[in-house]
Amino acid sequence: MEQQLFVTMALQGWNTHVARAEKYFDALSDTDFQKTIAPGKNRIIYLYGHLTSYHDLLIETLGIGEALYPELTPAFLRTPDGPGVDAYTVGELKQYWVDVHSRLSQLFAALPAEDWFKRHNAMTDEDFAKDPTRNRLSVLLSRTNHIAYHFGQLVLV
Repeated sequence: MEQQLFVTMALQGWNTHVARAEKYFDALSDTDFQKTIAPGKNRIIYLYGHLTSYHDLLIETLGIGEALYPELTPAFLRTPDGPGVDAYTVGELKQYWVDVHSRLSQLFAALPAEDWFKRHNAMTDEDFAKDPTRNRLSVLLSRTNHIAYHFGQLVLV
């Protein structure tokens, strides 16, 4: 019962931050997506793709499936904002966002509470044995903080 309570709390935090970001992005015009966070920094469209790609890869990190859009990784995770980002339209990224978060919601709902406390795929069995707090739930909490960090940047625009 305690595990379920912790998972429920973590998922509520995740869902709240995803919903806030989605509401923010949905209110923007295509032109707004070209604005930079700060002079010489990433554009909003980059952060949109960055969050979408990072969340998509969460499926593989947690070991609960395969990423839907691994082709986003080079443009949105391996490099800063640049020409690779311009290969994607705002409309495409909006659809990817919806697809990724719908899929995550399905997968999260199907994952039993005890499975959230298991090892994730970014660590070895040996490392997990040394530090079991580095589990799937801790990854979700970290990704939730990641959304909050970038949302803070976005509201300053």
